[in-house]
Amino acid sequence: MNKSDLVDSLADVTGITKADASRAIDALFGTNGGIIAKALKKGDRVQITGFGTFEAKKRKARIGRNPRTGESIKIAASKSPSFRSGKGLKDGIR
Repeated sequence: MNKSDLVDSLADVTGITKADASRAIDALFGTNGGIIAKALKKGDRVQITGFGTFEAKKRKARIGRNPRTGESIKIAASKSPSFRSGKGLKDGIR
């Protein structure tokens, strides 16, 4: 399922227009201005009971290896988004 399929499904289930459904999905999942992205950027965790938890995980700086040359390189510390599914979602797909 891609974004347009999700918009169509949301519009069908809720009875709202496809334009409104698209704006709702962008407001929630948008990469720059979305509610979830903003919360993760602030360091907050987004927990939706029964569905799952979104959080930003910190990765420490480390030494890596360039696979082409074998040379050691420094990999900077970074943050990475993470999703852990909830019990309700896990049980719902079995």
